[in-house]
Amino acid sequence: MNIRAGKLKKIWRALKREEGNATIEFVILFPAVMTLFLSSFEVSVLLLRSVLLEKSLDTTVREMRLGVVDPQTQAELKRILCARAPILPECSETMKVELVVVPTSSWNLPDGRIKCVDTAASINPAVTANFGTANDLMVVRACAKVDPFFATTPWVMDLLPLDTTGQYAVVASSTFVNEP
Repeated sequence: MNIRAGKLKKIWRALKREEGNATIEFVILFPAVMTLFLSSFEVSVLLLRSVLLEKSLDTTVREMRLGVVDPQTQAELKRILCARAPILPECSETMKVELVVVPTSSWNLPDGRIKCVDTAASINPAVTANFGTANDLMVVRACAKVDPFFATTPWVMDLLPLDTTGQYAVVASSTFVNEP
């Protein structure tokens, strides 16, 4: 009985010790703090990519309206946009640009779904690039697919709609009227 009481006293003393408290707090709080840090960094990179694509598209549309830039093909327009948004990785392969004329008789706008590059598919959807004529109302939409900065983002944040390859879309749109 005395041996058993001695073992209980040792166990009780071990439970009352305070030497490992900081380690326990660190183990509990570190993953939460790192998750918050990495998630905020991921959202910051997403916002930066989105803002640069918007600015690139707005600047290009403004120059097209003023006649400073006159791209003749969809590929040339994409090249101009990619040159102005250097933070988009592999921009020329992962971006789709769509130009649509909005008829002023019916005002039918393009649907809300923007066509993006599907890196998992061998054939990607075709998009129209109609540069229109004088006084045409034009809608320009650009979609670039990018990988998350951290591979764990899909499990950490349910903020981004990811496709089957784990990429998310950065989209921008603008309108302008072709000057006569």
